[in-house]
Amino acid sequence: MAFNVKLILGIFTIAIIMTHVAAILPKEEIDGFIKEHNIARAEVGNGPLKWNETIAEYAQAYADKRIEDCQMEHSMGPYGENLASGDGMTGAAATKYWVTEKEFYDYQQNKCVRDECGHYLGVIWGKTTYVGCGISKCKNGQNYIPY
Repeated sequence: MAFNVKLILGIFTIAIIMTHVAAILPKEEIDGFIKEHNIARAEVGNGPLKWNETIAEYAQAYADKRIEDCQMEHSMGPYGENLASGDGMTGAAATKYWVTEKEFYDYQQNKCVRDECGHYLGVIWGKTTYVGCGISKCKNGQNYIPY
């Protein structure tokens, strides 16, 4: 009987490890996400961001909660947050999308004009030093990306 308990505990441990590993984004996904943020930040003279695993785990948990509906609803959690979704959407593509709002930001007045630019500001915000994101595939086939 003890052998069976050890076997079950071993299988359970492997399942937990595999679940955690599956939630970690591939290095190239992380690198693309960080690269696009840092390109936009360098354009305005702000320092580069670093990846934060705690923020990434939070974002991934939230992305996993949205699998059923893929709704663009903020988590209302402890971190600033941009959201994106789309067919095959990557972290880098989401960041490029958010940066398209740059045209609606007036640097001299330090405010958005004519349209929303809050996602862009989230990318370039000078006080931000760390970032993380998650990606889940929703039931509608689109990738959901919170950061």
